Amino acid sequence: MRTLLLTCAVALAAAPLYAGYIEQACNNSQRNAEPSTCSCIQKVADIKLSRGDQKQAAKFFADPQLAQDTRQSDNPSKERFWLRYKAFGVLASENCSTS
Repeated sequence: MRTLLLTCAVALAAAPLYAGYIEQACNNSQRNAEPSTCSCIQKVADIKLSRGDQKQAAKFFADPQLAQDTRQSDNPSKERFWLRYKAFGVLASENCSTS
């Protein structure tokens, strides 16, 4: 019982530390973005992108060529994703810029 209570306490304490796919990728990228910017981008992603789209988009931080390949793809599914991703990018840029 004591172990169960301790486990629950640790889980509850860690809950606010959750970061979504986009925020994690942003924080781990080589671009040295501010954590607050990454958090803002994640909030926009939560509004504009499905969880699956977020997972796919997060890969672009580590592999920019993948973004280019997706953008240029003739695959209808990738084309639809790119339109959603592009709309997300515009909204994130408008709301999360640090300048």
